[in-house]
Amino acid sequence: MGTFRRAHVRVHLIGIGGTGMGAVAGLLVAAGHEVRGSDTAVYPPMSEQLAALGVPVMQPYSADNLAWKPDLVVVGNVHGKDHIEVKAAQDAGLQLTSFPAVLGEQLLDGKHPVVVCGTHGKTTTTSLVAHIFMEAGRDPSLFVGGVPVALGQGYRLGKGEDFIIEGDEYDTAFFDKGPKFAHYRPRTAILTSVELDHVDIFPSFDAVRDVFKKLVTAMPEDGLLVVCAESADAMQVAKHAKCRLERYAVVDDSAPREDDVPNATWWAENLEVGKSGRVAFDVFHKGERFERFETLLVGRHNVLNCVAAIAVAHARGIAVKDIQRGVASFAGVRRRQELRGIAGGVTVLDDYAHHPTAVRETLKALRKRFPKRRLIAVYEPRSATSRRKTFQQEFSDAFAYADEVIVGRLFDPSKIPAEERFDPERLALDLHRAGTKASYTPDVENIVKQLAVSAAPGDVVCVLSSGSFEGLHDRLLDAIGDPMRPAQRADMDAVRKLLHEAGLDDEPARDDQAGSFYLLHNEDGLAGTVALDVLGDDAILRSLAVHPDARGVGYGWMLADMAVSQARWRGVRRIYLVTAAASDFFAAKFGFRVVDRSTVAKAVGTHETFTRPTSTQLVAMRLDL
Repeated sequence: MGTFRRAHVRVHLIGIGGTGMGAVAGLLVAAGHEVRGSDTAVYPPMSEQLAALGVPVMQPYSADNLAWKPDLVVVGNVHGKDHIEVKAAQDAGLQLTSFPAVLGEQLLDGKHPVVVCGTHGKTTTTSLVAHIFMEAGRDPSLFVGGVPVALGQGYRLGKGEDFIIEGDEYDTAFFDKGPKFAHYRPRTAILTSVELDHVDIFPSFDAVRDVFKKLVTAMPEDGLLVVCAESADAMQVAKHAKCRLERYAVVDDSAPREDDVPNATWWAENLEVGKSGRVAFDVFHKGERFERFETLLVGRHNVLNCVAAIAVAHARGIAVKDIQRGVASFAGVRRRQELRGIAGGVTVLDDYAHHPTAVRETLKALRKRFPKRRLIAVYEPRSATSRRKTFQQEFSDAFAYADEVIVGRLFDPSKIPAEERFDPERLALDLHRAGTKASYTPDVENIVKQLAVSAAPGDVVCVLSSGSFEGLHDRLLDAIGDPMRPAQRADMDAVRKLLHEAGLDDEPARDDQAGSFYLLHNEDGLAGTVALDVLGDDAILRSLAVHPDARGVGYGWMLADMAVSQARWRGVRRIYLVTAAASDFFAAKFGFRVVDRSTVAKAVGTHETFTRPTSTQLVAMRLDL
């Protein structure tokens, strides 16, 4: 079931509230097509994104949703032939297609597809490659199955030649059982790893290898395949490629030089984790030192991702200084070690890891990012693979890197045959027997109660799930009390109201600036806010405000401290601010000093915080990190 190409296409997306479908909707709208969609329900932030795009969303599913007679009806792989709108489309003679097919046939003409594939690291590596290209002024297009923090959405349609795409090996639709990446026609590709996954659709590891062989054999002879030299199965798959091949690796204690360098075109070594948590490393290319890089991404696996992205950027002609800047400024992807909030000194993170390899590497990375702090992992077996017993022992080995593990109930066990089910209670028991503190706590309410009592200041709680885990993150933060969280677009009306009540009406707080704000709530609601605008090596701390009824209990210090901590982690070298009456506070508590405005960096001096009329009456200050 193919599609057709023409300048203007009317497209209906079934399940438009999903991350992938929503991103495709955005791309199609940007390309000038008419888009509508349907879903059972659509929630923020996707509902806000679609509304901003002007895309009508019909709820719930109904045959009537197709009355507008679209040219194409896009079906996701979660919807089968018996879906009400699928049947209605067939009855009406409307053409069914998939979102990978639409992407490949409507949007890739005239582009150079750079496709990132593999069992692990696809979303992060895809987002990083796109960020490097954007920083270099290449204006790329992007489609990724996650949300890059800085971009705030998983897509962009640029005017440049390159189209950066996450290439998923999962099947495409009920009428197309081939992998999604088969539609993307890569000219440059990254193969990060090949492991057993998606056991709901792949009957064996051989079937997984075979699907990746289809990728490499389809590469044109003048193409480039960048493959991880540390993945033996990826290397075996790569032998089938007829195009140019470059291999990458990381050289450290777990992969000594003699093991990987002979097979590697690119490699990283001399890894160092700084006090801020940033990682620095040297990159070598064909035996010669290429350059030293820094990244916010923590963990050996993320250094591998960086080396792959560096290799591709270099191959596409991007200057090394631009690559350095892109790698250093990339802020990561949501749901990958993402900060959800801090309460009572307890840091709560969210991570999408649901495969034992991903769990192991995530926990090892967090050990380096938060040294000497207690690491508590809370796990929900939710994905199709993690709900099966395929990796029962491997999960036990992976979670041993945490100080404490809490295992929740198996999500919707009715979908998995009893004899194939993963046993979460056994996981907790195996960990306990091996010396890791662990418990099986099936109810989220009890997990929250347990952690609210046991988690202490300095602890790091990492919630690992491919779903929402019944809102565990926010429920835990609220239970501990006085939580500070990154703001969402839906919070900005309340932020503006608080700034008004604090006498800061001229502080910029537009909806599109939500990503800069952190909010503190107490039992009465929003009690404080602060913003941090990162401008490369510099940042501006602004909009520090506490509700008049909540002053005198230390909220201002807590918010400012969080902003400074986030600036350190983001690799900022200098923080600037302007203040009317709090210069003594910032000097005594954090070490800020008064500076002459003529000495500030250009990006800081032209920022709206420094250029608005009232700013000239304020004192400028700087903190060197």
